[in-house]
Amino acid sequence: MSEELAWRLRQLRDLTGRSLRELARDVHVSSSSLSRYFVGQAVPPWPTVVALCKTAGRDPRPLREVWEQAKEGPQTITAATAPVRNDLPHDITAFTGRRAELDALLGAARSTSVVAIDGMGGVGKSALAVHAAHLLTADFPGGQLYLDLHGFTPGRERVEPAEALRVLLTALGVPPGRIPDGVAERAALWRSELATRRAIVLLDNAADADHVRDLLPGAGQSFVVITSRRRMVELDGVQPISLDVLSSQEAAQLFVESAGGARPGDVGEVLRRCGNLPLAIRVAAARLRHRPAWTFDTLVERLREGELAVSDVFEMSLRQLDPAQRRMFGLLGLVPGEDIDGYGAAALAGIPLGNARSLLEDLVDVHLVQEPAAGRYRMHDLLRQAARADDAAADPVPAITRLGDYYLSGMLAVKKLVEIVISMPVTVSQPPSALPDLADHDTAVDWMDTEWANLTATFELAVELRIDAPAVGLGQLALIAHARRGGTSQLRRGLEVSMPAAERLGEPRVLATHRYLLGAALMRIGRLEEAMPELEAARVLMAAEGDIVGEAITLEQLAEIRLYADDAAGAAELLREATALLPAAEAAARVRVRTGLGQALVQLEEYGEAREVVSEVIKAARGLDRQKERMCLDVLGRAALGLGDAQTALDLSEQAVALSRATRHPIFEATSLTDAAVGLRRLGRAEEATARHAEVMWILERAGEPHRMVRGLLPYAQACLAAGDRDAAAGHFKAALQIATTHGLTYLVPAARTGLARAS
Repeated sequence: MSEELAWRLRQLRDLTGRSLRELARDVHVSSSSLSRYFVGQAVPPWPTVVALCKTAGRDPRPLREVWEQAKEGPQTITAATAPVRNDLPHDITAFTGRRAELDALLGAARSTSVVAIDGMGGVGKSALAVHAAHLLTADFPGGQLYLDLHGFTPGRERVEPAEALRVLLTALGVPPGRIPDGVAERAALWRSELATRRAIVLLDNAADADHVRDLLPGAGQSFVVITSRRRMVELDGVQPISLDVLSSQEAAQLFVESAGGARPGDVGEVLRRCGNLPLAIRVAAARLRHRPAWTFDTLVERLREGELAVSDVFEMSLRQLDPAQRRMFGLLGLVPGEDIDGYGAAALAGIPLGNARSLLEDLVDVHLVQEPAAGRYRMHDLLRQAARADDAAADPVPAITRLGDYYLSGMLAVKKLVEIVISMPVTVSQPPSALPDLADHDTAVDWMDTEWANLTATFELAVELRIDAPAVGLGQLALIAHARRGGTSQLRRGLEVSMPAAERLGEPRVLATHRYLLGAALMRIGRLEEAMPELEAARVLMAAEGDIVGEAITLEQLAEIRLYADDAAGAAELLREATALLPAAEAAARVRVRTGLGQALVQLEEYGEAREVVSEVIKAARGLDRQKERMCLDVLGRAALGLGDAQTALDLSEQAVALSRATRHPIFEATSLTDAAVGLRRLGRAEEATARHAEVMWILERAGEPHRMVRGLLPYAQACLAAGDRDAAAGHFKAALQIATTHGLTYLVPAARTGLARAS
């Protein structure tokens, strides 16, 4: 048989880009016959050659002479040729999902020589590799070799390269006497033997890149698939395929098929306990399959009683870690949030940032940690359990204290960009080795939003572990986030659960701030009667400590309660008392107090005086931060409206809206939008006013602020009433009444009832 014809036929096959099975269907011959033609074991009939050329889009006539010469020569290989080996393990039953990864692997078999499948233990690397190898068998007629290198097998020493090469060369039919002793010589012979074949080689369970470097092919058409828990980043030209856990749908399908069918109960709870990890799913399904009386719920009960039998799989990965890597792995198991960044990990471990990042990347490479986004790290639930079990004897308090101090330090950096008037004597006992650059307002807000869930989880764990300083500091600094994003009820809850920690610290200034913030939060959610005792207690503590600013701001908050209760005269009296306390140098506090007084004067219909009071401080406000300027604009707009200048009122309100949008404060944006809507209504632009009110409600609904929603619904309903839409007005008054009644906002109930009566 002419080798040239076989070579030409293989070229045609490669041009088509199709698998052997697909080609066999197209040219109407069997896969086994076609594979013999491609390796030169037989000469195909001329019509088959023509069909192959047609499929590849080539003219068959140049091949005629080559085909005739091959037909005249020997048509079969000699009997001395070594038998073709197929050492692949049995294809896994109920293979599920992995469509994209399987397609990538099958496609790579046509375009590259080596693929490395990486992923955490139990994620299904070997199952995918074996399944693909079975599908590719017909495309690689020169042999299908399999070798488990035992890089992560419990209780087994790994197969070293020298022994692996001996096994592989023997599988290719090389006599023992021809196999040299040295690794380099064996590797050269392996490449030489493999170059003459079109074989598929599956190297399963490799420890790392060095473990398989000498086993890679050289020239030729063979295809090698490697599986490992480590990424083969050190191997050039190797196509990586990384596996994650199964999707919920794929996990459910795998479980039901492996268990022998569906049964009553909650399969979702089973999958959650298995973490969508294929190995854990199969272990759990095996328990169920052999117990026909069990339901899914029965299995869940058994899973609660003990861990899944996958701990040994993770243990072998842990044995590959050095002490620093293993320590970081154990510490990451303590992380209370969903993920962590490099800065947080450095603080958690108490090490420099560069060291932490290096350790994190090491753990990513061995799939003990995932990196779902650049610089963000998380652990699979089962690995988190393994980490905690591995470090079970360690005291979590020092690490969580360091992590809490990291988030405290970050929030203090954010606080520098927001003028918080009230004193916050937060203690950072162990400053982190590094912090992100939070000097820019938007960057700082982005960091706070990104870390918010993790910060909250760390706060809750600090409360639970009685780590008092971070618990108190994070509880207080949460004001910065809630003031702009809403969720004041969450702020209140956090301050309440951390109050015992504030009392244990024994620092009057800390306790005064805590009680002030709790009183302010209670007022913001409309619990006026509960707010007053906290604010009064805070005022007493502040006065005793000589905290004049704190005392003045507390009076300003007590005055706001009186404004809510329609006691504007009483509010003005408190605010004048607060003004008298403050020295001229306390610009931020004076802006707060004077704008509060301006609002009280607006409610007293003393509009001219209100404008004068606020105009005195607006220049100072512009030198502080944009939210202080926004406070002034809000009051000046309301004063202008009272003086009959609706257009100026609207202009000032829109300026205030723009400031809140620029500083990303949707809560205050809603306040100014309400004022703008009132101004539009006064100008006879009822439809525009209604649209602004609708925007306000959308913001407040997203923020989860029932108290503010009622205070927004009442003017919204009035705008609809003014526009002649009584049905819409009645609907908004009714909604306001329902929310006020449900959430105990008793002082707003009469206004809602009166409005509903007018609209009905």
